[in-house]
Amino acid sequence: MGRILIGLCSWTDRTLIESGRFYPAAKMSAEARLAWYASVFPHVEVDSSYYALPSAVAAKLWVERTPPGFIFHVKAFRAFTGHWLEHAALPRDLLRLMPPTDRRRVYYRDLPRAVADALWRRFDDGLRPLHDAGKLGLVLFQFPNWVTPGEGSRDHILMCQARLPDYRLAVEFRNEAWFIPAEREATLDFLRAHGLTHVVADEPQVAGESVPLVAEATTDVAYVRFHGRNKETWSGPKEASWERFNYWYAPEDMDELAPVVRSLAERTSATYALFNNNYRDQGVQGARLLAQRLGVQLPLLPRQDTLPLADDVAPPG
Repeated sequence: MGRILIGLCSWTDRTLIESGRFYPAAKMSAEARLAWYASVFPHVEVDSSYYALPSAVAAKLWVERTPPGFIFHVKAFRAFTGHWLEHAALPRDLLRLMPPTDRRRVYYRDLPRAVADALWRRFDDGLRPLHDAGKLGLVLFQFPNWVTPGEGSRDHILMCQARLPDYRLAVEFRNEAWFIPAEREATLDFLRAHGLTHVVADEPQVAGESVPLVAEATTDVAYVRFHGRNKETWSGPKEASWERFNYWYAPEDMDELAPVVRSLAERTSATYALFNNNYRDQGVQGARLLAQRLGVQLPLLPRQDTLPLADDVAPPG
């Protein structure tokens, strides 16, 4: 049985902080907040790097503010995974290298080679302090639903891997075509052959915008993301990122999902379980439920005497 590590996708979500149900104080310094998080959970997923290139300065501070053995997984910059990118998201010096266009949004294919090369170098630079300190876990590449099986998609994934040769990559798909019966084994074989970790995702089942939960490990580690099961909010644009993942995992959900995590742990050296339902303390309560089901010890959370037991947690009225 490999290790099971439970944590959250981000420690800085505004509604989590404002909820007052995880951090011990409403106002804390960035240093104190991360130190508190790391005293409760052994790893975290950095999602801010999807929206803007990670900073080596920030990464060095993260290293200093967390205990030995703490792990940061880092989500890949959105341009690398085929998502659209607003010009404003590019560093100013690179923006000057972009050809004139009336379009507000661009894709990776639109980037001049010099811009693409610079983005990869800077992304690597932002990860390097975590890697050198032994605190970098996986680099998560979450591909959008318009990335479908095919030679072009697989070549792009391998290009991403070649650009980051020192790091381990995890791959998450959002189109069920990767796992229809005719493609499932080919998809998993591709990931295995190239040492890419398959992301096991629990998410709402919406045609064309999600994948089924495929409980397979393609490397010696497993990576599980819990996105919630709210079909009503999964699709379409949202004013706030948390809206898509607004879901309180119920005890019966974890009765179903805990055996999946346990099964993965039996086949790997480590299973990383991360909660991405990030409204208020939804992820914290989901993590608590999963830990209870698996017998994983988490330190006591703040104000435990005033919080309901995990089994009693319900969506706010």
